[in-house]
Formats: sequence, C-alpha cells, structure tokens
Amino acid sequence: MPRGDKDKYTDKQKRKAEHIEESYENKGVSKDEAEARAWATVNKQSGGGERKGGSGQTKSAKAKAKSRKSSAQRAVATKHSVPRPEQHLEDMTKAELMDRARKQNIAGRSTMRKGELVKALS
Repeated sequence: MPRGDKDKYTDKQKRKAEHIEESYENKGVSKDEAEARAWATVNKQSGGGERKGGSGQTKSAKAKAKSRKSSAQRAVATKHSVPRPEQHLEDMTKAELMDRARKQNIAGRSTMRKGELVKALS
C-alpha cells in the first residue's frame, strides 16, 4: 500500500486516483499495485498534494497586464522585424538587415555577411 497521508490532495486528485486505480484493477493488476500506480500517476501529473502560494512572488493584476502587453508588443516587433527608430544598423540582427536589403533591392544580399550588409545599407 502506498505510504503517506492523502489529506493534502484535492478532491479532484483523489477522484482521479480512484478512477485510475479502478482501471488498473479491471486490467487484472492487484489492488495494492493498482493503488500504488494510481497515486504515482497523480503525483507525476500534478506534482503531488495540494500546494499553496507558488513562488512567493505577488504581482498585482494591473502589473501582470502591463507585463503581458509589453511582452506581446516586443514579440510582434521581433516577428515582423520592425526596426526601432533609435536602432543603428550595427545593432540590428542579420535578419533585420536582410529585410532592409531586400526592400532596397540590394544585389548579392543573400551571400553577404552581417558587416557587408551594414556597409551596403549605409
């Protein structure tokens, strides 16, 4: 029989373990082995008994929303290679430089290195 007190588990985790245990028993696994496997499965899927708190960090809903918004804006800018106004050619990635070279129809851009792209664009 599995060791440990099951009081810290949520009702959902207990139901899940019960269901898994019944499934194993229907396959011919002994009662004790079925119970052990069921709780091992629940532990693997949910990390064990009920936990409170998390990392201990608290962030207001407003701060979370602001972080998500700025993160999403950075992701979109990166995806579309939108150069920032204050960004210099040397600070751009090769992909951003290639995009600019493509827009300016610079010949031989596909074989150029980053330094060569910077020189061709300036």
